[in-house]
Amino acid sequence: MKTPSEEIDVLRKQIDEVNAQLLRLLSQRAELVLRVAELKRQTGLPMYDPVREAEELAEVLPRNSGPFSDATIKHLFNEFFRASLDLQRGVRDRTLRVTRAFHETDTVFTVGEVTIGAKPLVIAGPCAVESAEQIEEAAAQLARRGVRILRGGAHKPRTSPYSFQGIGDAGYRLLAEAAHRHGMICVSEVLDEAGVAAAAECVDMLQVGARNMANFRLLEVVREAHKPVLLKRGPAATYEELLLAAEYLIIGTEQIMVCERGIRTFENWTRNTLDISAVPLLRAMSHLPVAVDVSHAAGRPDILAPLARAALAAGANAIMIEVHPTPALALSDPEQQIDFAQFDKFLSAIAEFLT
Repeated sequence: MKTPSEEIDVLRKQIDEVNAQLLRLLSQRAELVLRVAELKRQTGLPMYDPVREAEELAEVLPRNSGPFSDATIKHLFNEFFRASLDLQRGVRDRTLRVTRAFHETDTVFTVGEVTIGAKPLVIAGPCAVESAEQIEEAAAQLARRGVRILRGGAHKPRTSPYSFQGIGDAGYRLLAEAAHRHGMICVSEVLDEAGVAAAAECVDMLQVGARNMANFRLLEVVREAHKPVLLKRGPAATYEELLLAAEYLIIGTEQIMVCERGIRTFENWTRNTLDISAVPLLRAMSHLPVAVDVSHAAGRPDILAPLARAALAAGANAIMIEVHPTPALALSDPEQQIDFAQFDKFLSAIAEFLT
C-alpha cells in the first residue's frame, strides 16, 4: 500500500512523461506551421488567417470531454495560434523592442542638428502658437538663451469646448518657420489621424499628447509618417501602458522620446502630480530617452525649477517647459506659463545639470 506521498511521486512522473509528449507534439505542430508559412510566402497569402483558426476551434471543442472547460481549451489554443503566427512571421519571442532586454544601450538620435538622448536638453515655448509675431518673439528669445527645441501647439485639445482650440494647421507652419529661422527644431502635437500629414510636412517632431497616448489608430498613423515622436504618458497610464504605446510607434520609427507629465491623483495644489519615480524606472526598463514636462505637472510657475532639478537628478534626458512672451495675455493656460525673465531664473536653477 503506497503512502499519499509515494502516489504523488508516481503521478508526477506520469505528468513528466505527458509533458514530454506534449512538447514533441507542439514541436511537430510548429514544423507544420512553418511549412504552411513557406507555401503562403510563395503564393502571397497572408500569414494571419482568422477563418482557419475558427475552423480549428470548431473541430477541437466538440471533442473536449473535460475536465478542462471549453473556455479553458479555447484560451490554450488561442495561445498556440498566437505563438504560431509569431513563428510564421519570424518573431521568436515577444520581447518589446522598446525595452532594454531587446536593446541594451541608450537610444540616442539626431533631429536636424540636435542630439536627443545624450546631454540633457530644454524644450521650451508657448502652450499654443497664437500668431506669427508671438511665436517669432518666443523663438528669438529662447534661441538666444541656448534652447534648441521649440514647442508650441497648433491644435489644442481642451477640456472645455469653449476654450481656445489653437489656430489650426497654420500654427505648424508658423512654428516651423520661427524655429528654423533661429537654428532650432520644433515639436507640436497631432490630435487625430487626419491631421498627421499636415503636421509632418512642417514640424520636426510629432507629439502624441497625454489624452491620445492610448489612441492606437493615431499611433499607427503617426508611425507611418516616419518622423521623430514625443510620446506623453496619459494621466492614468501605467509605465507598462506607456511603453506598449511606444511599441506601436517603434515599428515605424526608433526616434522616440517618452514624456512624464504628471498623473491624476487626489491632490489639488498642483495641476497633476509629478511622478518622479517614472524617470529612473523608465530609464531602467527602456532604452528610450525620457523627458519631463514640468509645466503640465505643476500647473503653476513657482515650483517649476525644483521639479526640473528633481527630474534631472533622477536622470531625465530633457525638460519641457512653457514660456510665453506675455503669460497674462496667453490664450491658453496662462497660469502655468512663465515669461523670459522667469525663464532666466529657471535656467540658472538647473544650469549644473545642463553642462
